[in-house]
Amino acid sequence: MASQEQTRPHTVSAYEEELTKINNSILQLGGLVEVQISDAVRAIARRDSERAEAVIAQDHRIDDLEEQVNTDAVRVLALRQPMASDLRVIVSAIKIAGDLERIGDYAKNISKRTLVINQSPPISSSRAIPRMAELVQAMLADVLTSYVDLDSAKARQVWMADQEVDELYNSLFRELLTYMMEDPRNITAATHLLFIAKNIERMGDLVTNIAERIFFTDTGNQIEDERPKADNTSYTDAEGETVDNGVS
Repeated sequence: MASQEQTRPHTVSAYEEELTKINNSILQLGGLVEVQISDAVRAIARRDSERAEAVIAQDHRIDDLEEQVNTDAVRVLALRQPMASDLRVIVSAIKIAGDLERIGDYAKNISKRTLVINQSPPISSSRAIPRMAELVQAMLADVLTSYVDLDSAKARQVWMADQEVDELYNSLFRELLTYMMEDPRNITAATHLLFIAKNIERMGDLVTNIAERIFFTDTGNQIEDERPKADNTSYTDAEGETVDNGVS
């Protein structure tokens, strides 16, 4: 979404203020989510249960802010009846807020599993988790920048970057399965790490959703290329449904 200076002039100054408020709330929401991801991953790396509990406790702030964005956006839709690009901006803001809230939920879920993992001996492969998270955090920072600048080209770059996250997930998935087969005592911790890795991989998917929404807001078109997806840890069942291999 464009910054206040880039937004198309409106005859009603209150309308501009309402759009700016929504814009600022999205950025605040994104900032909270970035902190939650960072703290959740630090809690894993340092086996820090206190930090993990703090992430869980802070999740309500993200929920409250998403609700505020939705309330403000619906009010603008009802009272101002925006058209064309302004309508895309408002609708995208609602959807982006939902994507950010879901990323926050994944950070909370990671922290819940960290509390369980911390009761078991450490597994060395858990060091691969922070690398995945770093990539997702970088993607999120870039997509928020593209949101501020309404930069469809940058949004498309973020959309393409998700493939590296998927590749790291695939590698970690195989590694953790090997640990479980070699020593059954690793099964509990490795299973929780698989869930955590899947949560981070899905965070990357949600960031690409945001990138698609920004691209559409700016151009009025969908990204035409096939969406990059390198996660090969799922399969298609007899009914044609995609099924994750035990990690959801």
